[in-house]
Amino acid sequence: MLLVSDVSRAVLDELLQRYGLQLVLQETDAEITGSFWGDSEAGIVGRTVYVWGNTPIHSLLHETCHVICKTEDRRVGLDRDAGGDDLEEAAVCYLQVILADHICGVGRGRLMLDMDAWGYSFRLGQTRDWFQNDAEDAAEFLTNHGLLDTVGEATFRLRQ
Repeated sequence: MLLVSDVSRAVLDELLQRYGLQLVLQETDAEITGSFWGDSEAGIVGRTVYVWGNTPIHSLLHETCHVICKTEDRRVGLDRDAGGDDLEEAAVCYLQVILADHICGVGRGRLMLDMDAWGYSFRLGQTRDWFQNDAEDAAEFLTNHGLLDTVGEATFRLRQ
C-alpha cells in the first residue's frame, strides 16, 4: 500500500493546488482532522485535506475527489462526512484513478491494486474491471460537471 510518505510532498501539494485545495500533513500523535474512518484515513474540512505520513495515497485521493465532486454550497459546509449519492461516490472513485496518473510513482494501475487491497467493492469485483467495463455512468457524471474533458482527462476544475 503506497503511503503519503512514499510520494513527494511537493507533487501532492501541486496536485491539490491545481484545484485550489490545501493539503495539511498532521503529526500522528493526534487524530486526523475531518477523518470519517479514523486511524490513518484522510480527512476533509471545506477545501482542506488532512493526512498523516502513513495515510494511504488512495485515501488522500478519495477524499480529495470528494471535495472536487461536491457543489460549492456543499463544499462550504463539508466536515468529515462527504455525503452524496451512489453516482457521486462512483465518480469520486473514477476520478481518483484518473488523478493517480498525475502522481509520479503511483499511476492508475498501482492505485487500483491498493484500492482492491483496502476493500473497495464494485459489481464486477476488482477496481480495474469496474473502471474499464462498468464505470460509464461515473465518467459521464464527471464529464457533465466539467471535471473531465471529452477524452477523459482531468480538467482541474471544481464542480460548480
